[in-house]
Amino acid sequence: MSRFDQANREAVQRMMDAHPVLVDMGRAREVIPGMKDNLFLHAGPPITWDRMSGPLKGAIIGGLLYEKKARSIEEAEEIAASGEIEFAPCHHYNAVGPMAGVITPSMMVYIVEDKTHGGFTYSNVNEGYGKVLRMGAYDDEVLTRLAWLNEVYAPVVREAIRLAGGIDLKTLIAQALHMGDDCHNRNRGNNSLFARMLAPYIVETELGQKREYDFPRIDLTATCPFFKERKPTLAAEVLAFMHSNDIGTLNFLMAACKAITLAGHGIENCTLVTTMARNGTDFGIRVSGTGDKWFTAPANYPKGLYFSGYSEKDANRDIGDSAITETAGVGGFAMAAAPAIVNFIGGKASDAIEATIEMYEITVAENSNFTIPSLNFRGTPTGIDVRKVVEKGILPKINTGIAHKEPGVGQVGAGIVNPPMEIFVEALRELARRA
Repeated sequence: MSRFDQANREAVQRMMDAHPVLVDMGRAREVIPGMKDNLFLHAGPPITWDRMSGPLKGAIIGGLLYEKKARSIEEAEEIAASGEIEFAPCHHYNAVGPMAGVITPSMMVYIVEDKTHGGFTYSNVNEGYGKVLRMGAYDDEVLTRLAWLNEVYAPVVREAIRLAGGIDLKTLIAQALHMGDDCHNRNRGNNSLFARMLAPYIVETELGQKREYDFPRIDLTATCPFFKERKPTLAAEVLAFMHSNDIGTLNFLMAACKAITLAGHGIENCTLVTTMARNGTDFGIRVSGTGDKWFTAPANYPKGLYFSGYSEKDANRDIGDSAITETAGVGGFAMAAAPAIVNFIGGKASDAIEATIEMYEITVAENSNFTIPSLNFRGTPTGIDVRKVVEKGILPKINTGIAHKEPGVGQVGAGIVNPPMEIFVEALRELARRA
């Protein structure tokens, strides 16, 4: 066995041994090491304001308005361009965020601990559907929802997580794969399991029993019509929002996948990919054996289904940290577990199965923790090997949302995307140089 194969075996075993548990929530500035008041985190590899895509710029503008660092869109743009705010990838702080992935200092974040190897990873709170910050929207509706999520929803959920003694995310992912989820774009099973696990504790929280608070309420009457006639408890509102948001668990599942891939990072001679991330301009990867060096190239445009009134001409390049799910062996690599996802991203049910089978060609292991019923409980393909990607000419498959190319609009569709091949070639050259 070559030293590369030995290193890969060690890395993938560490990944499969990782045990991510959702243990708490807290303010980003208080719990993410190195976070400060003038630092905004974002998805993907490093980028400057002048090169940012429309949706990422929109999320930065929204973040500045939310933090009350700017009073208008124009002032936010001036501040963002001035150098007053520092920008850094979420990944540099062991954090992840879907789509634009913007995490600002006062936002509440999930805290995930790897109980096997130690260490913590982080992600922000999912905003649900519609116009949302992560897609580059920033109007009053978006800002009101952000305030409610961070000042009402998150404190109740934090108290419930503490009462529950944490939530085992490794088990949650394994169960959800048996319920038709891929743990990236389809999380209906995950969301139902999480709500069921946490509901008794949410109801019992001191905060949850209150009916009054100082922030604007968001409209949850579509989920619970009786809210029109009475003021619900905070617990009822939190549970109603969970019910309305089938992707609510995505963010902390991403943090769980970050913990999994982090366990395999930094091993000499290892050729496994431990980060895949996009900022709407560039697609970047990091490889275990090359440390924190980024390999980047222009991000591709997703191919998929568009909402009514939109088409490919409206799409931005691929964006988001959510490809950490594929890096950990779920998401697009586990689509065979979630054939219904093709209703959202396009294609046939058989395409989902074929996508997963192809990913075994570029990975080094099958994850015994995460199995797929439709493949006779075969483990998900895990451990992307840059050597195999280049040798076989097969690129990782990622399922993703599609953001509008202009700031302030939001999501316009969903589909499938591949990374650019040149970043794997460049990573392989760097590994050869270091060998």
